[in-house]
Amino acid sequence: MTHGKYLSGKPIPVRERLIFALDVPTVHEAKALVEKLGDSVLFYKLGLQIFMAGGYYELIEWLKSSGKKVFVDLKFFDVPETVKLAVAQLKGRGVTFATVHGNEGILRAAVESGSDLKILAVTVLTSLDRGDLNDLGFDCNVADLVLSRARRALNVGCGGVISSGLEAERLRTELGERFLIVSPGIRPVENNVADDQKRTVDVEEAFLKGADYIVVGRPIRKAEDPKKKAEEFQKRIAALFEPVVPS
Repeated sequence: MTHGKYLSGKPIPVRERLIFALDVPTVHEAKALVEKLGDSVLFYKLGLQIFMAGGYYELIEWLKSSGKKVFVDLKFFDVPETVKLAVAQLKGRGVTFATVHGNEGILRAAVESGSDLKILAVTVLTSLDRGDLNDLGFDCNVADLVLSRARRALNVGCGGVISSGLEAERLRTELGERFLIVSPGIRPVENNVADDQKRTVDVEEAFLKGADYIVVGRPIRKAEDPKKKAEEFQKRIAALFEPVVPS
């Protein structure tokens, strides 16, 4: 096992630490990709694109019946009562995580929805950099904003946060271990995938800085052999978390 000061010690099955972003335009394509990936992926993130395709709840049920875990990534953001009622709709559907965006009132409403899942607060999207924050009117650096939002989220009872691996180490230093960090924007060092992610890290860096899970989409989905690529990610994760058995 690779020892890192912030390497997660939570009892999470190693192969569930990889979450695949199922960003495709139709449920048919989603199911075909899940079947192609087979046991190389056990945890799926369902975002806005597949939500807009229709059949979202049916896809959740199909994934659950296939032995997969589900992360609802709809970034709920609205009047607190509306968010509370929307998140409550997920109760009893076997969903593990759901993302919520917004201030303390919105996050608290989601936590108090009565739904049986963990609320993950979005800190700063990994597609944003310092220039983007200036455009949005935030007069602070990215790391400070992530820390502030994470602290507020945990104070109202969120189970964890969505954060780039770049900020994970500071979150662990300032806020401790008793919450989940899910890190998107994972790219190989030799990344050739053209996309809009700006604050990226590779697999090992994310986990050694304190992430509990990583979210990977395009590097797997756009690979010539998605299952082979997913297994490559799984092997890299296993090298961090599984003890080496002497031969």
